[in-house]
Amino acid sequence: MSEGVSRRGLLGVGLAAAGAGVGAAAGIAGAAAATGVNPFPAAANGDESIDLSTSHPFYATAARQPQGGIRTVPQRHCVFMTFDLSTSVATDLQVLLARWSASIAQLQAGETVGSVEPAHGNGVGADTGEALDLGPASLTVTVGLGPGVFDERFGLASQRPAKLADIPALPSDRLQDELSGGDLSLQACADDPQVAYHAVRDLARIARGTATVRWTVLGFGRASAGPSQTTPRNLMGFKDGTRNITTDEDYDRFVWLDRSSGWMAGGTYQVVRKVQMNIEIWDADVVSDQQRVFGRTKIEGAPLSGGTEHTTPDFHARASAGGTKIDPTSHVALAAHENNDGVKILRRPYNYTDGLNRYGQLDAGLLFAAYVNDPDHFTRIQRRLGAVDRLNDYVAHIGSAVFAVPPAPRKGSYIGEQLFR
Repeated sequence: MSEGVSRRGLLGVGLAAAGAGVGAAAGIAGAAAATGVNPFPAAANGDESIDLSTSHPFYATAARQPQGGIRTVPQRHCVFMTFDLSTSVATDLQVLLARWSASIAQLQAGETVGSVEPAHGNGVGADTGEALDLGPASLTVTVGLGPGVFDERFGLASQRPAKLADIPALPSDRLQDELSGGDLSLQACADDPQVAYHAVRDLARIARGTATVRWTVLGFGRASAGPSQTTPRNLMGFKDGTRNITTDEDYDRFVWLDRSSGWMAGGTYQVVRKVQMNIEIWDADVVSDQQRVFGRTKIEGAPLSGGTEHTTPDFHARASAGGTKIDPTSHVALAAHENNDGVKILRRPYNYTDGLNRYGQLDAGLLFAAYVNDPDHFTRIQRRLGAVDRLNDYVAHIGSAVFAVPPAPRKGSYIGEQLFR
């Protein structure tokens, strides 16, 4: 990766700074004076510049190599889309996965999936063209296979991954059918939103006649961090994902499927939830209570038991007024692996907004994506969170789906080819 930002990225930063003006600078200075906290600590903690020429290969170079978009350093934008298969012919599914694989390889290299301007005058372009000249922008497209792929339609029941099953009903669920399930999933992540959108748009075009779009979410503002990235914030203003999986040991233990998983070895399971936040109700709550809900300070993200953001929370530390410093029903306490038999999940969420709801309030929340080698790990944690988490007063899970994510194919092959042998 080349150093610094691209000309386009640099221009964007410059224009934003110019538009902010003196008033914004005074506001920032005022906030710093009032809180005594440097408002720019994150920028100094690592190089998070964007190079829109960066590309990630799609094809594997070794056996059991995972698809991109899982351990890949999280990009800044995401488009997630699910599909229902409209065919019952196995070869139709096979052809779709092969065409998708070839197209994703082109897209991740910053190329089109075909001609934008057909050679003959009245032809339809194979590629819609809106990402021309934008570069690869670190695009990754991750393909998932839902439980429906392994039903009686395609004769693949014997190949069904051992732990692939719909997520059971959980406390606090308010699931909407139109935002749940799906036979196939595409997770397109990129550092340019138009690059991610273009990828999903053209892949959906390829699927016509074989699959129809079921539901989609446009995500922005990553809510997880890679090794060189600072912890981002969710739309509630709190740092999100401080204790996410980072080590090879934890990836092997909690994320990747091993050799015993057959054709899925090197793959994983994708659990996706659309979590609606009651933003305006949350905004009316006092910050001290918000901090008790999360179990962390709002600005630094430190556990209420003391220390800094990455200090291990002490769930037994006593408060002078009685009880523990971290409420046992706070989000951090209920989600912590120490309180869940050591279980961890890889979080890779994004913020989303759908404008205004029917009541004229902000319709926004979290596109929560987790990668696990056993979906029950997510279910166990969410069952505890859904039952007593103080955050439940402000959120509702309105969408849900689970997918098997096969390993990346070798060049000359395609996603899931082993299913059809």
